[in-house]
Formats: sequence, structure tokens, C-alpha cells
Amino acid sequence: MTKAGKVSLRKIFKRHGAFTALHGIDLDIEPGEFFALLGPSGSGKTTTLRILAGLDEPSEGEVFLDGSNITNSEPGDRDVAMVFQSYALYPHMNVYQNIAFPMRMVGMPKGEIDIAVRDAARKVHIEHLLERKPGQLSGGQQQRCALARAIVRKPRLFLLDEPLSNLDAKLRLETRGELKKLQRSLGVTTVYVTHDQEEAMTIADRMAVFMEGRIAQMGTPKSIFDRPQTADVANFIGSPPMNLIPATYRDGKVHIGEYELQTSCRVGGERSVIAGIRPSSVRLGQTGIPARIDLIENLGDAFLVDLTLHEMTIRARTGIEMASREGEMVSFAADPSSVHLFDAETRIRIDA
Repeated sequence: MTKAGKVSLRKIFKRHGAFTALHGIDLDIEPGEFFALLGPSGSGKTTTLRILAGLDEPSEGEVFLDGSNITNSEPGDRDVAMVFQSYALYPHMNVYQNIAFPMRMVGMPKGEIDIAVRDAARKVHIEHLLERKPGQLSGGQQQRCALARAIVRKPRLFLLDEPLSNLDAKLRLETRGELKKLQRSLGVTTVYVTHDQEEAMTIADRMAVFMEGRIAQMGTPKSIFDRPQTADVANFIGSPPMNLIPATYRDGKVHIGEYELQTSCRVGGERSVIAGIRPSSVRLGQTGIPARIDLIENLGDAFLVDLTLHEMTIRARTGIEMASREGEMVSFAADPSSVHLFDAETRIRIDA
């Protein structure tokens, strides 16, 4: 069993001249946890991972692994293994030599190296490819080779930077499940960077959503999906993302132009809000707010319907085949408990 490390980041800032890439990141990752850093391009997630790996130095703040301050430790002294998006395999070496390389660098005896290499290759199902060179492997096989090279050292911390992004959709889906099983069997603390929210939702025990160099929200995938703390997180999590509709809250109701939606959220007075409704919570029928059907997409097991209301697009996901057609009018409603409210100015969730 691989030893699992506890990770703590304290007030991490990263500046590049006048530009601040990270604004005081605070993060605790528990031993053996599968933790995702999720966010759009340029949000700071890969910079955070590189600081953990020791490839970048923070401008301010401290990094701890199992209580030891490793902020200024060299990458090779951190007991951390990283798998890059590009896999970074040595093209002149075969698979066996690529996997063995980290252990040869630390002078491990040949017999021990051989046992460890074959064990790591077996765990990722490439034991039959040990004589091949990276150029003779598919993208999925190269990725497994990179994983084997990382796990062979039995590190305390496993860092993965968009490791599935170069694979086709079907292979990504398969590899995602295998990666989770591998992490479970190793028991190693894993930090996983991705911009793909579906990937993070399915693979992570917990995750941090990064926005513009800050952690916008942290928690289990379910808690973030069910209760996004900002409109930006709501718009990023979910496929398709939450509908965000400018509205006015008054007398316990959400007013969208001349129309009303009930909400279970109760706040005092009248205020400008953003009403958030998941596409799966939008109910289509004969009663509710009238809107025009602009587009119907058949996903096989569901339909995505684009509705137009006051020049806004509202998306609905339904398992019921549409009786109406594109260009026709339909009405939509939502259960009051599924209508989220965000402040129109701060875009922060209104909980009341």
C-alpha cells in the first residue's frame, strides 16, 4: 500500500510582474483523497498544481506535506509524482525503460526495479507492451505508461494535469473509471487538474472550483452542484449549465418581466436577483411562462430544448419526447425548491 500524504496550502499568492495568478489560496487535502482542481482556462488550477510539485515557487505563502513545510524543497525531494498532459515519455526508451527511469535515478537495485516495473505495468494493463517504444503506442497506451512511471515510485502525492485531454471521448470515459479504481487500490492522495466539470464531478471525492485565481467554492461534487455559492459557479457546473435569468424578487415570487415564478427562498423587501434553474428542473407543459421553441436536440435518452423568452435563451432537458415542434410556443415552469437566487450585483447566492 502506498503511503498517502496530507496536503495543506496556506495563503498562496503567485505574481508575474503586475499580474496576480493566485490570490491567497487556502486548501487542505486529506490523506488518500481524490481531489480535483476544476476551473476554466487561466483560473489558476495548473499554477497551484505546479507549486505543489515544486516546479513553480509561490510569491507568498507556504506548502505543507504531512505537516512538513516543503515550500522551498526541490521537486525531487518532495516524494511527489506528476503526470503531465503531454505524458513526457522518453521517445528513445521502451516502455520498460520509461517506467524504470525514476528508480534508476535513485540507484535502486536492478532486481527490485524489475519487480516494481512489472507490478506497475500490470496495474495499468500494459505488461504486454514493455518492449515497445512510445511512438509505437496509442494515446491511451502512452497515458498508461506515464501513469505506471508515476506510481512505480509509490509517492505520497500523485499530481495529474489534464491527463485525459488528449484521448478521444470513448477512451476518456473508460480511462476515467480505471483511474478512479487505480487510485482507490493504491490509496494515494491524488490531486487532479481539469477544465471538464463532468470529469471532476464523476471522479473526485471533493473539489475546488477556481475562478480568476481564487477558490470560488470547495466541497463534494454533489454539494457544489446542489448549492452553488455564486452565479459563476452555477454557470460552470452542470451539463448543460444552469439557466441564469435576470429577475426581480418581490412578495415571495420571482418576476421575469410580466411573468412570475414561485420560489421557496424567502427574503425581505424587493431586490434585483438572478434566478437560477437547472435545465433538468425546467418543466414543459401547458401552464407557466410562455416561450418559443428555437431548437430541439435529440440525445437518445433525453431531449435538449432551447426556449426563447425576452430574447434570452432558456435550456430545458426532458426525457419526454416533444409534442411541439421548433418555432411553436410552449409554457415552462419549475418546482419552487429548484429556483436558486443570486444577488444581481455581487452574484453571490441568497440563502434565506
